[in-house]
Order: sequence, then structure tokens, then C-alpha cells
Amino acid sequence: MRKTLPEDGLDLIFRDARTYNSFAPTPVDPALLRRVYDLAKMGPTAANSQPARMVFVTSPEAKEKLKPALAPNNVEKTLAAPVIVIFAHDLEFYDNLPKTFPHVDARAWFVGKPAHIEATAFRNGTLQAAYFMIAARALGLDCGPMSGFDNAKVDEAFFAGTAWKSNFICNLGHGTTDKLFGRLPRLEFDEACRID
Repeated sequence: MRKTLPEDGLDLIFRDARTYNSFAPTPVDPALLRRVYDLAKMGPTAANSQPARMVFVTSPEAKEKLKPALAPNNVEKTLAAPVIVIFAHDLEFYDNLPKTFPHVDARAWFVGKPAHIEATAFRNGTLQAAYFMIAARALGLDCGPMSGFDNAKVDEAFFAGTAWKSNFICNLGHGTTDKLFGRLPRLEFDEACRID
């Protein structure tokens, strides 16, 4: 049998982890962001497609570029976070398949099939973003994911002229408890699942 994480590891990434609304001003070392990515990239994607793309917004200039896209109630908390991750997906991910899935011509599965490209990129890019957040928690960072922003404005500001499309953003750093909401209820197994 494979080893399992100890209970405190499960607490760290799931049970005690929260959506943080405020962060200590401590910067996040770029080397730590690389460690998180290097861990998260190991998660599975369809045909090893790896369509996720990430922009780490850290500089005052980049934050000002992001600001007009944020919903008003998200501006203060987002701009105060040490790192804001823009999770996106690349609609030309299939151009990397000769490298990432080299044993067959997987690129041909996608070329000229925009609906298949979009569904695959969005689904697997979202998976990779979730892997990233779990990896970030495992390495001592806290996350504040949100969708309260204008995707079109983000795409125009950060991805113009590319095949990248934003999905959601996530504030990242060392969370503080001053604006932490109480734990909300989760659905029980029998409310959300069935075994057929």
C-alpha cells in the first residue's frame, strides 16, 4: 500500500485551509512560486496537455494594470495581497503536445476543432489551477481565489495578441485572520454523491 499523508498534512491543505481575505505584507519569494509550480505541474491533465498559464502579479505597476478589471469590493483586498495569480489557459496548448505527449500525433486531435480546444483548455487549466492552490497550501502559503473581476479586461490588459484566456484570479501570501469568515457548511456525502 502507498503511504498516506498524516492528519496534520490533510489539515494543512484541506480541513484547516481557508479562503483568505487579508494577507501579511510579507513578500513571497519568487523561488517559492517556482517550487509551488514545480509541484503542481505534476498533476494529471488530459493527454498531458498542460494548458494552464499563470501570471504572478506582484509589482505596483502590474497591480495598477489589473485594478480596473476588479469588482469594486475586491479592489482593496486584492491589491494588498503580496501576489495575485491570474490563472489562464492557452488555446494553443496543442502546439506543445509533440513535446508533452510525443508517442502519438495528439496535436491532430485538436487542430481545427475550436470547441474541443476550448473545452479541453478550460477543464484542464482549471484542474491545474486547483493543483497549484493545493501545492501552495502544502508549501505554507494561503489562497484567496475569486471570480469577481472582468475577464475581458484582464485578457486585454495582460494577454492581448496571445491565445491565453483568463479563468479566475487568486490572492496569494501569508493569510491573516482579521477578515476571515467563519467556516461555512459543506454538503455531506449523501447530499452530493452516489455510488452506482
